[in-house]
Amino acid sequence: MAFSFTNSKGRTYFLHRKDTTLKNGRTQTIYFFAKEEKEGALDAVPDGYKVSESRNGLPVLKKSA
Repeated sequence: MAFSFTNSKGRTYFLHRKDTTLKNGRTQTIYFFAKEEKEGALDAVPDGYKVSESRNGLPVLKKSA
């Protein structure tokens, strides 16, 4: 079961992860939320991160202080 977050407007989003290759050849991990559960869905928030909500209601992943 993928990690889900319901925002203040009542919409549910699912956390995903994708590894991408940059132009210089380095690999970077991208975390994002989507309205539907797709390939790359995560079961939990990665260590060192927390979920918060932006002003317009979209969930974002931030590094914990």
